[in-house]
Amino acid sequence: MAAISNISEASSAERRYLRWFLFLLLAPTIVLVLAVVAYPFFFNVVLSMSNMNIYHIHDWKVIGLQQYAAVFAEPRFWEVLFKTVVWTLVNIVFHVTIGVFLAVLLHQSFVRGRGAWRVLLILPWALPQYITALTWRGMFNSQFGAINLVLTKYMNMPAVDWLTSPFEAFAAAIMTNIWLGFPFMMVIALGGLQSIPAELYEAAEVDGASAWSQFRNITMPLLRPVMIPAITLGIVWTFNNINVIWLVTNGGEPNDQTHILVSFVYEAAFTAYRFGWAAALSMVIFAILFTFTQIFLKRTNAVEAAY
Repeated sequence: MAAISNISEASSAERRYLRWFLFLLLAPTIVLVLAVVAYPFFFNVVLSMSNMNIYHIHDWKVIGLQQYAAVFAEPRFWEVLFKTVVWTLVNIVFHVTIGVFLAVLLHQSFVRGRGAWRVLLILPWALPQYITALTWRGMFNSQFGAINLVLTKYMNMPAVDWLTSPFEAFAAAIMTNIWLGFPFMMVIALGGLQSIPAELYEAAEVDGASAWSQFRNITMPLLRPVMIPAITLGIVWTFNNINVIWLVTNGGEPNDQTHILVSFVYEAAFTAYRFGWAAALSMVIFAILFTFTQIFLKRTNAVEAAY
């Protein structure tokens, strides 16, 4: 009995030692996360309840929820929110539609050079966004851009002032972001397609099911658990994608009419120096995305499907 007790005490001591050793290994990561994620987040919460602006840089103070009230009282907030929702919905619809279509096409055995096509189609997503955005901005140039060259020379259509009118500039940014975003959905859908057993399609063909029937009854239901988390990520990324809007429209031009919420926050903070107001708006954006993500994942049963 004494020997068993000694073994038990030794194993207990080893477990305590192991826990402390694992904690020491994780300590640098914990400190790093606290430094670059937790601290900025909670500081932003405090800043959102302050009066910090260009006139109160060093003598700012906490004033409660006044900045949040000012955000919702701002008429442009609702206009920019509407544009952000339109921006997100249009982009995600095209991202998913184009991505799934190309994934299904590349999954077919009769397509030659599928490896080369996959590499080419993933390039828009692999390249840095700022390079692609600036390239597309040059292509949308009203005088020398490739887009107007195609419209006028090959399609007999009038040139479009893409970057000098609000609607056209917003459309140009959407087209650029569609080009950037569909490869991600294509890769996710392609991975999901490769996990679907070929026997299901063979059985469907034996039963005389058409290609559309196979897609609707086999491909779509089995892709759903894979695509729902990807769509959720895509919505969050697109909602907060400042790079394309800022670079293609040159900071919301013309006349600050092409902003989405995240670029609106950036302008308020670093152009108008309304730091407290911008912090409050950023927390509103966080609340919108957090609430949407929880509801969307719950309604689509994405979490349950993962287990």
